[in-house]
Parts: sequence; structure tokens; C-alpha cells
Amino acid sequence: MRAISKTFGGTTALSGLELSVAPGEFVTVVGPSGCGKSTLFNIVAGLEEPDAGGILRFEGQSCHAAELLGRVSFMPQRDLLLPWRNVVDNAILALEVEGAPRKEARARALRMLPEFGLAGFETQYPHQLSGGMRQRVALMRTFLFERDLMLLDEPFGALDALTRAMMQRWLLDVWQKYRRTILFITHDVDEAIFLGDRVLVMTARPGAVKLEQAIDLPRPRRPDVVTSPEFIRLKRTLLETIEEESMKSFRSAEAPKVSQ
Repeated sequence: MRAISKTFGGTTALSGLELSVAPGEFVTVVGPSGCGKSTLFNIVAGLEEPDAGGILRFEGQSCHAAELLGRVSFMPQRDLLLPWRNVVDNAILALEVEGAPRKEARARALRMLPEFGLAGFETQYPHQLSGGMRQRVALMRTFLFERDLMLLDEPFGALDALTRAMMQRWLLDVWQKYRRTILFITHDVDEAIFLGDRVLVMTARPGAVKLEQAIDLPRPRRPDVVTSPEFIRLKRTLLETIEEESMKSFRSAEAPKVSQ
């Protein structure tokens, strides 16, 4: 991605954003509220066109943002499960939209259920599932839509702390098996460090990349890594950068308007 800018009305969401992601890399994205993280995802997913700049190369080929529509799997913040579909039928929704035979799609989903901790729940409906299990169904649907790049927009943000920690470890296990490329938005710095190969800190609006922090912690990540001196050092660096940008955003919001 090169020199991406996007404006909505009088608000500039992104300005001059530059970013590269390597195949198989797990990149987490943090930053102040309103810094354009979700706008970035919408552009990468092909849902929005940038006003300037764009996606120079994707999977080794030149392309425009609109050409990425359908070539990227995207899980938004909410699970968006359909209440009238059971676990399997929710998981195969993207495959059905693509035209896959229903019987074949269901067979693929049934084989994948144990890996996602959903064995025995295939006939359950969303209202019968916990929040963590609903997120597993949504992630399974995202994985079944077989695309090399996955965009995950705060998928664990609504979960309690214990469930969230369990989901993080489970996601890493699944990622290490399938080795998809992942861009992951979060507001949780611990989560960003624990999951990522790299953490990107975005500036206050208009959004751009303020800091690219490599995470050199060993994989597979053990739960106790969060108490290690290296983890705490990384967390301090990231928090200082985020706080600096958050204060800019706060001062900008509080600045008095000058009458003409």
C-alpha cells in the first residue's frame, strides 16, 4: 500500500499511509480511536476506493483497491451470524455465495469443526452459543472462505478477559496450521504483542503508520510470555507512542473554533 489517503466530507480519515505485509505474516494494528483503522480495512477489502494512492501490488500483481473485492476474507467486529441458520449453515455462507454445492460445503465445514472447538455443536443456533463460540463460528466461516489474506477487525473485543485470552491462544494455533496472512485490528496492546509478528501504531487522525514494531518473542507463544521483561519493554514502547498520538487527538478535539 502506498500513499493512501481517504476523506469523508470534511474529515480526512487517512493521509499518506504506507504499508507492506509479507505472505504468512501476522500483523496487528493499534492506534487512537478514530485513526482510520477500519477505513484502512475497508480499502484493503475492496469496499472503499482511496482518494489518492492505493494498493500497488497484491499477491505479486498490480491492482486497484476495487479489484480486491472477493479476494480477501474479512471478519468485522460483530460475528454477524444469521439467527435462523445453525453452526454449519452459518459457517458455509460465503461458500454458498460463491456457488459451491451445499452438500460439498457442509462436508468441508463438518471436517473443520473439531479444529475450531465446535465438534458436537453443528446443529446449534447462535442464541444457544456463548460469545466465544459465536466468534469461533465466525472465524471458521472466514477460514472456509479460502483467501490468503484475512482481515480481522477486533474479533475478540466484546469477550470477557478469560475468554479473550483463550481465543487468542486458539487463534495462534489455527494460524500456525494454515499460515494465512493476517491483519488484525485491536485496542488491546497486550493482545497486539501476544499475537503479532509486527505491531503497527497509527497516528491520530488523519491516520498513517507512526511506528512499526517488530515482535521478536519466540513462537509458539506461551501464556506466561506476557510477564517477561521483553514483553513489558515492548508494551511500554507501544503505550508511549499510542498515548502521544491520543493526546494529539484529544487536543485537536478540544481546540476552540476560530470564527471567520
